[in-house]
Amino acid sequence: MENIPIPVIILTYLTIIWVLTWKGIALWHAAQYKQRNWFIILLASIIVLPGFGLFGLIDIIYLFFFAKTKMTIKSFFALFKNMFSSKEKSK
Repeated sequence: MENIPIPVIILTYLTIIWVLTWKGIALWHAAQYKQRNWFIILLASIIVLPGFGLFGLIDIIYLFFFAKTKMTIKSFFALFKNMFSSKEKSK
């Protein structure tokens, strides 16, 4: 087996994290708003449409253009801010 350069390995892992992040957000969004057809399309896009599924493109298009409540750049950053916030909310 050939030695794979470290930058290629790092880029591969970053790409996987990028795609899984967008896929997870899109699937969660489609399930939350009961958009069954979109959920199936998004789930199958990695297998059936690898070119379109590349880099989460179909997921990003869904979230910003076709979702019931369209995502904006501001709401995208707010989502991550809430996910990685270490502050606990008081009850």
